[in-house]
Amino acid sequence: MEEVCDGKDFSFPRQEEEILKLWERIDAFHTQLRLTENKPEYIFYDGPPFATGLPHYGHILAGTIKDIVTRYQSMNGWHVTRRFGWDCHGVPVEHEVDKKLDIKTRDQVLQMGIDRYNEECRSIVTMYVNEWEKVVTRVGRWIDFKNDYKTMDPQYMESLWWVFSQLWEKGLVYRGFKVTPYSTGLKTALSNFEAGQDYKDVSDPAIMVSFPLIGDPHNGALVAWTTTPWTLPSNLALCVNANFTYAKARDKMTGAVYIVAESRLSQLPSKKPKADPVNGVEGSKVTNSKAKGSVNEKAKSGVDSGQYELVEKIQGSSLIGLKYVPLFDYFSDYSEVAFKVVGDSFVTDDSGTGVVHCAPAFGEDDYRVCLASNVIQKGEGLIVAVDSDGCRYVKDADKDIINAVKVKGRLVSSGSMVHSYPFCWRSHTPLLYRAVPSWFIGVEKIKEQLLECNKQTYWVPEYVKEKRFHNWLENARDWAVSRSRFWGTPLPIWISEDGQETIVVDSIAKLEKLSGVKVTDLHRHKIDHITIPSSRGPEYGSLRRVEDVFDCWFESGSMPYAYIHYPFENVELFENNFPGHFVAEGLDQTRGWFYTLMVLSTALFGKPAFRNLICNGLVLAEDGKKMSKSLRNFPPPMEVINEYGADALRLYIINSPVVHGEPMRFKKDGVFSVVKDVFLPWYNAYRFLVQNGKRLEVEGLPPFVPVDLAELQLSTNVLDQWINSATESLVQFVRQEMDAYRLYTVVPYLLRFINNLTNVYVRFNRKRLKGRTGEEDCRISLSTLHHVLLTTCKVMAPFTPFFTEILFQNMRKVVKVSEESIHYCSYPSASGKREERIEQSVTRMMTVIDLARNIRERYNKPIKTPLREMVVVHPDTDFLEDITGKLREYVIEELNIRSVVPCNDPLKYATLRAEPNFSVLGKRLGKAMGSVAKEVKAMSQADILALESSGEVIFSGHSLKLTDIKVLREFKRPDDVKETEIDAAGDGDVLVVLDLRPDDSLFELGMAREVVNRIQKSRKKAGLEPTDVVEVYFEPLDEDKHVLERILKSHENYVKEALGSPLLHHSVLPPNAVTIYEEEFHGVSGLSFSIRLTRPCLVFDLDAILISYSGNKGFAENLRTYLSSRDHSSLKSEFLAGKGKIRVCCIEDQPAIDVNVGEHLFLTAGDSYVNRG
Repeated sequence: MEEVCDGKDFSFPRQEEEILKLWERIDAFHTQLRLTENKPEYIFYDGPPFATGLPHYGHILAGTIKDIVTRYQSMNGWHVTRRFGWDCHGVPVEHEVDKKLDIKTRDQVLQMGIDRYNEECRSIVTMYVNEWEKVVTRVGRWIDFKNDYKTMDPQYMESLWWVFSQLWEKGLVYRGFKVTPYSTGLKTALSNFEAGQDYKDVSDPAIMVSFPLIGDPHNGALVAWTTTPWTLPSNLALCVNANFTYAKARDKMTGAVYIVAESRLSQLPSKKPKADPVNGVEGSKVTNSKAKGSVNEKAKSGVDSGQYELVEKIQGSSLIGLKYVPLFDYFSDYSEVAFKVVGDSFVTDDSGTGVVHCAPAFGEDDYRVCLASNVIQKGEGLIVAVDSDGCRYVKDADKDIINAVKVKGRLVSSGSMVHSYPFCWRSHTPLLYRAVPSWFIGVEKIKEQLLECNKQTYWVPEYVKEKRFHNWLENARDWAVSRSRFWGTPLPIWISEDGQETIVVDSIAKLEKLSGVKVTDLHRHKIDHITIPSSRGPEYGSLRRVEDVFDCWFESGSMPYAYIHYPFENVELFENNFPGHFVAEGLDQTRGWFYTLMVLSTALFGKPAFRNLICNGLVLAEDGKKMSKSLRNFPPPMEVINEYGADALRLYIINSPVVHGEPMRFKKDGVFSVVKDVFLPWYNAYRFLVQNGKRLEVEGLPPFVPVDLAELQLSTNVLDQWINSATESLVQFVRQEMDAYRLYTVVPYLLRFINNLTNVYVRFNRKRLKGRTGEEDCRISLSTLHHVLLTTCKVMAPFTPFFTEILFQNMRKVVKVSEESIHYCSYPSASGKREERIEQSVTRMMTVIDLARNIRERYNKPIKTPLREMVVVHPDTDFLEDITGKLREYVIEELNIRSVVPCNDPLKYATLRAEPNFSVLGKRLGKAMGSVAKEVKAMSQADILALESSGEVIFSGHSLKLTDIKVLREFKRPDDVKETEIDAAGDGDVLVVLDLRPDDSLFELGMAREVVNRIQKSRKKAGLEPTDVVEVYFEPLDEDKHVLERILKSHENYVKEALGSPLLHHSVLPPNAVTIYEEEFHGVSGLSFSIRLTRPCLVFDLDAILISYSGNKGFAENLRTYLSSRDHSSLKSEFLAGKGKIRVCCIEDQPAIDVNVGEHLFLTAGDSYVNRG
């Protein structure tokens, strides 16, 4: 393995860019596809974005989810085709062209020509394709941009025609009217999804209008309240709620009788000037009311002022069917079926009057209610009194219409109000709700099938499927799939001039056959001129295509078939693998792409389009607001990637609520935290492996080659057993979660694993990894670390493709692997070889260590201060056996204590108390929670011990397990000791009792640890790497120098083991030693001393050399000069290779000589000191 730099010098972004070059050089993505081409197909559907805007965090989030899942499946033995797709048609593209060409009306398009307009659209469709590819690739996503699909490709469009023709043949297509949000700015209808994108507070008229009932004995008039006076000329019905009670009230001043919901009587106006500043009479104002449709309840009303008297109360159901006098006579032809009272529950009594005026051409509920009441008929002609431009803009007509109503004597009150109103998200003009002619898919006919198909799918999070999506399907309406636009896939419907003959074309070949015209492009300007001769004869003329194009949601919903040109190609591929395995998009797609996928697949095949789905939430700015370029409230994605790397960004967004359908606030600092808390510790563990693997070569030993895994699993070292088992648990857990598509659970588990690897395995095993327990033990521990890191990289490769590749490329150099990339490797399989007892014991050991550290901190007892004893209290004898046996040396060394005492009597040092686990029991027990909680809290210590023994207890008929109850152990201090002498800490599972009393016999050990601590800090200050070999000298600076010398002598073995070399007295410092760092320390536990670090140097025995040269001092000096000039590490390697001997024959005019370590010289002063005693 090649040497690696310090973590602080490691640039994650720069290294990622090197990996991108590697992937490009070996064509990694396509190579992976070739390597798996004979594997089973895993079908992934990638929803097509528009390329008319730049990618943002929402795209990066969805793309990361898709990349993780598809990489995982590829490593699991599937062939996963990944083709990028582009949504090319529809309003977003046309809107960009309209802005570019300053087009404001439909007529302008027709004047310039549809051909020119559509070609302009085509030219901008791929405006940002290069930017998309750059960002997507930089984020590490593997997907094919060269073999992408576009919804404007002829093959894609042809498949749309086939889909529509199948729906036609099934009787699911009809022509009718659809009340939709309509943008007068764009001159087109919008989806409800688009209409919900932009709401603004606006001031609108708020008027009450009277509608006299025909034949009412009191000449009563229903009073309707509206904020859209411009719809009044199109009124065809009034709607009440059958379950409400209505009141007739007579105005004492005018004699007029008004009918409103009893609960809304207070809204009737007073005729006295200024008596009602909210509703008022004609000309008064309604102001400052924010809630949609609300009025000021505190304003003084006509009823409050005594102006009205109650005539009678009427049930809403008795009003239904009554006829009233129309406000205008524009729709007098409808008199037989219209101008009557209808009923529906959409009428509420929290605003208005409890009476709603219905204009079916301008309200979705209005249209639905009038349709249900036979005021209008589905599919029949409907008069829409507003054209595509809004005629004279409708809002401008409000004042004239109000005046007309006033002239007719029908205006009860007039004012204004501020409320939230939908605006076009692109043109920023107010939306209208307007009936437009449209071609429909009869979704209501297949509603039960849709609900059944939904049950066959698996969603993360599940509640989105069971609640949000289920409810949307349950209330599904017929789908208007046509749009009166220009740039889109034309509807394949040809109709004769008399409307008696209709042909739906299902393919290019069929159109060519019927028309005799060669077809190469299916856009409007290429086929609108094509006619089909009538099958009834030439006298019936020709059939012409309807002008409409498909809603772009129909195009994206057809993606599973159209992107592979089914059924014209890839029939076997599709039919063997449908439904697809996986889709992922944002929460908003429950009413968008997920819905259209489900509708079309159910209608066509009676199946869902997908099996598994991940639904992500919305990525918000740090302040909780929507990310906005104008507000600049978020950092650009490439800025974050260039600073912290793509892997850090990937892990950050995956480790958040956004992956299970909830919103997240994006914080740049959060990405940095991932680097700090995950990648740097991970990298440092890897670097420690590389350093100590290289150290073997530096010391002249055979290069590091990992020991076979089978042999590693036979290791008797408890931490080897533990980390191997923990790695197995990691594999099992990640496989389990990935198979369940729960990506968000992986990062927290990985964080804990990396923490355990670095802070437990590497930290506690430093001596073994550094070779201080022998070469064989060193190679076993290094091999274990290599195996764990390599396995972890394979497990995490789908999540962090760059970093795992960086590590793999270096680690593979010491093992026999054929794969050029980690992403070609098979995903680790769970073998089931786990040591659950060891895993649990080590976890508890770390808890014990943390608890003991907390006690030390509380009493200002640093780790360097030795303590006498620690008692570990726990009922599990296996754990106590482990903590005082296999794990004892680690606990003692980490906590600097003399002894660990086990105690399995929980009552010796603690009292027990039980608390219910509300987070677990709350939902389960519901109303019974109170009584059960009371019984749990009343448990005696004997009851608690019985529970811990049996694992179960029953309260109020409910069975409770150990996990349902929190057992709290509270320390019971012995009577004869003070708080400062013994204290304890616990976590509800294990209790740690620490003896804090001073012990003079421990002072010397503490002092030795202080010296070692200063030496380690000096190494860091000198900029030394852990593998750098130096010699360390000390010099006492106190008057009585023997105190420190005696302490270090008595703890010589501890110091040597901690440093990896002997600590030398300054008196043995060779005169030729090169000092690289020196520092003095004063007042350390009352002692002062200096530390000197030097490069290792040779120590010669000149007497022995003189004997070898027969007393020739010149020859002896020449030999000393020559050997001292040699590179120390190279010379050391030569001696090791020669088993402690080298032959020197290169000194001119001097005889050859065999030089032996231990006889003629020592390689270091430490070796000389140790061997000479």
